[in-house]
Amino acid sequence: MRVRQERCRGVSEAGTTVARVKSTLSASEARRVALAAQGFARARPDTAGTRQLNAALARMATLQIDSVNVFARSHYMPLFARVGSYDPAALDRLLFARRAPYVEYWAHVAAFIPASDWGLFRFRMDALRDKYGSKPGGWFDTNREIVDWVRAELADRGPLRPAQIEHDAKKGARGPWWDWDVVKHALEHLWLFGEVAIAGRRGFERRYALAEQVIPRAALEVEVSREDAVRELVGRAARAYGVATAADLADYWRIADRKAVLAAVGDLVDAGDLQPVTVQGWTTAGRPAPAWLHREATVPRRIDAAAILTPFDPVVWFRDRAERLFDFEYRIEIYTPAPKRRYGYYSLPVLIGDDIVGRVDLKADRAASTLRVQSAWWEHGRPVDAAPLLAGQLRLAASWQGLERISVSRWGDATDDLARVLPEASRHDAGPSAPVALAQDEPADDELADEGLAG
Repeated sequence: MRVRQERCRGVSEAGTTVARVKSTLSASEARRVALAAQGFARARPDTAGTRQLNAALARMATLQIDSVNVFARSHYMPLFARVGSYDPAALDRLLFARRAPYVEYWAHVAAFIPASDWGLFRFRMDALRDKYGSKPGGWFDTNREIVDWVRAELADRGPLRPAQIEHDAKKGARGPWWDWDVVKHALEHLWLFGEVAIAGRRGFERRYALAEQVIPRAALEVEVSREDAVRELVGRAARAYGVATAADLADYWRIADRKAVLAAVGDLVDAGDLQPVTVQGWTTAGRPAPAWLHREATVPRRIDAAAILTPFDPVVWFRDRAERLFDFEYRIEIYTPAPKRRYGYYSLPVLIGDDIVGRVDLKADRAASTLRVQSAWWEHGRPVDAAPLLAGQLRLAASWQGLERISVSRWGDATDDLARVLPEASRHDAGPSAPVALAQDEPADDELADEGLAG
């Protein structure tokens, strides 16, 4: 923790300039703008509590959910990257408690949003209902009996865990023994349509409830037109990104309607919220790619960060943007057979300064109370102090997860460097014995992403 804080405190934020006075950004300036917008120009706080977590969540605007838990569940990690070691129970209270200020919805895929923003996604709920809930002979139409039963169960009994619903569905008292997949399908459809909301989780198991049992009345009843919602969401994406292309802004909320996104950009330019800018090296079809700066964006003189990111951090979750910003070609390989993995099961990007300089595949071996560095790799242009800075983050990560030891594998061109600056760490073998090609594109998030339903 001390290494990271001292490094950050060496940066004077008084040295920033207001980004809106610039019409052209260098690649390095664009990286600094983007990272500052995400909170990486700030020193980590000495103590991270609810206020600091809420501030980080506000800067990101949404927090993606992912079920992989080899090191830590993905939604915990963006906060760790920004505020350092914190009590995950404090985040759980914000996200999962009864009447929590945040709720899950299909925002940037499955993600947490402020419960007060529920109405902003009504256009998406309506679009999903039109596609999946209105088609004669479709799944929803042909399974209305189970849908009605699930709806009635939630109305009668309040929030329920899937296991509770499954148990009752299989009693057979109401007719056929419904298959659990059908019950789950009903719940997911009703959630996507906005009739059902997630009333927290126990462990990682969702509790489903009718939306009116979870969402504040004011948010539930607010009417937001599709045009207004898209404009607001594009504006929030622009603030969270600092500088962005239209594709970046669309991806933040998975809005597939490019025409609507560009119309929103035009409105935001007219309102003075966005300013067109040229970023050196950002091209499309051989010409400068149109990009925009948010009026609140700043260009720090330097970013002095050190952090381990999740694959689903806004800094890197849009792979095209990660490659454009950092020249960082990134895929996760959890679906790639082990012998064919290039970098590891769940490699995590390493941010040092204003660049992605490496990746580490981490595993929390809780039985052995050991943080296992399953692989570690450098990217181009790493600074001379990259290894000790990453070692500091690994020590912090182990402490945050309550792990007593670190073990570094021999897989990857950064592992020996890390072992030298982690004299307390043991060594172990992991991964392929020879380099392999980078895996092909990741699988789409799920069926919704495949079918482009985010717009």
